[in-house]
Amino acid sequence: MSKLDLEPIEQYVIDTVRKMRIEKGISQKELAFDLDLSIGFIGDVESHKSNAKYNLKHINKLAQIFNCSPKDFLPKNAIVEKRKK
Repeated sequence: MSKLDLEPIEQYVIDTVRKMRIEKGISQKELAFDLDLSIGFIGDVESHKSNAKYNLKHINKLAQIFNCSPKDFLPKNAIVEKRKK
């Protein structure tokens, strides 16, 4: 599985976390420390060369870090995927 194979919902979560991280002025290293993950994990998640992604445990912890609801990392409506031919 390449990064291009991530589900649209997974990429949405990654993009949302990255945006929030940057807006709060939190480095990848700081976020990895707060999540109790390896220093390179956030970089891997945000990289287009890796298939790393957040899981539900991460999303719950991210909500604590950003003082928001886990729902804030998800779109308001379901993402409708285009069928591949």
